Amino acid sequence: MCHRMNNASPDSARLAPDSLARAIAEAVRDRGGRALLVGGCVRDALLGQQPKDLDLEVFGVPVDGLRSVLDPFGRVDIVGESFAVYKIGPLDVSIPRRESKTGRGHKGFAVTGDPDLSIEEAARRRDFTINAISRDPLTGEILDPFGGRADLDARRLRVVDPATFGDDSLRVLRALQFTARFDLEVDKPTRATLRAIALDDLPAERIWGEMEKLLLLPARPSVGFALALDLTVVERLWPEMYALMGCEQEPEWHPEGDVWVHTLMVIDEARKRIGDLDRGRAVSIMLGAVCHDFGKPSTTAFSEGRIRSIGHEEAGVAPATAFLDRLSIHTIDGFDVRKTVLGIVAHHLKPGMFKKSPTPVGDGAFRRLAQKVDLEMLAIAAEADCFGRTGTFDCSAMRWFLERARALGVEHQPPPPLVLGRHLLALGMKPGPQVGVVLKQVYERQLDGEITTTEDGVAFAKTLL
Repeated sequence: MCHRMNNASPDSARLAPDSLARAIAEAVRDRGGRALLVGGCVRDALLGQQPKDLDLEVFGVPVDGLRSVLDPFGRVDIVGESFAVYKIGPLDVSIPRRESKTGRGHKGFAVTGDPDLSIEEAARRRDFTINAISRDPLTGEILDPFGGRADLDARRLRVVDPATFGDDSLRVLRALQFTARFDLEVDKPTRATLRAIALDDLPAERIWGEMEKLLLLPARPSVGFALALDLTVVERLWPEMYALMGCEQEPEWHPEGDVWVHTLMVIDEARKRIGDLDRGRAVSIMLGAVCHDFGKPSTTAFSEGRIRSIGHEEAGVAPATAFLDRLSIHTIDGFDVRKTVLGIVAHHLKPGMFKKSPTPVGDGAFRRLAQKVDLEMLAIAAEADCFGRTGTFDCSAMRWFLERARALGVEHQPPPPLVLGRHLLALGMKPGPQVGVVLKQVYERQLDGEITTTEDGVAFAKTLL
């Protein structure tokens, strides 16, 4: 629960995050304590990246005293009542805390704030050394008790404390996205630690939280998925992806190797194409890349001297559905991710098929396909699929496909029906199932382009009556 403590003064509300951090650190110093920037914001700054959020850890000031220190700086929300975590603007301000494992799962912890902890002990509870670095906002001093800065320089991922690291199994998944985001290599002892941690206590929302970061944040998410395979995460959490391992493909079309290798290449290609998309659409493209060939393991066969996967689009819908169920994926920010991903899986070959059809594909085919999937999302995913291979291939079909869809105005949805139930009732039809039958026949003519106005549709409906 969050509690408003007071209203922000205009001056403090306009402070930049760095300035606010320094101002709070000065106030803490005046109370005999010390405030340090900690965690990801320090790591990102050392990597030359702009941190989005700042975390301040306050030493030497009791909980009640910390609240009074923060009061003058504006609205303060309590986000961790029992161990004193406060939200003030873009800053999270907390006192050091002790954690002890009391049971399985992410809720099986007893957490208590302790402002008298040493800087080293406070840093020991963090997962990786690169996240255990702190910086004094007043002096710029870097405090690095576990060698995280050297690990950053060496592009090495290393656990802080192997004895307690496994207390939270989510850290295994964090390793995947950190490795991919920051181009790190996991050191051997850490790799062994990660492999040994059970993952069966992780709920779907926590798994998805880290998987989403892996899909959206790194330039090459494939790095994290390759690590996931090595750590047996894929086998344990994503069996539909694991089934792609060793599933052969026709070398003429897929010289890169099996479906697993191809899928990782498609994921990276998809990542290149989501920069202008909102979160829901970006997630849809990335999950579409992950799931698009889930039907190949069940359909791949050696026939007439070639490797074929006939019907793999349709066959992929069931395992993709199971995969989305496991992650509890439905809508995100109001966008129907599930429908879009399953549409991509079921139709990802259509853009190429439409372009290469020996007889021209009519506008009606585009309009009907738009009833099943967002055509712009389909074109983006299909282009990633085409480029996600080694060798040289003509991938111009996807641009052609999208241009046709846009010219028809159906890139995001099918055309709205020109004739509605009220039009039929005005003709004297009685409410009932027959109304729907007539509307469907009229709409089919509209999709084919034979009906272009409401008047034409009503006239055709009269002939049916």
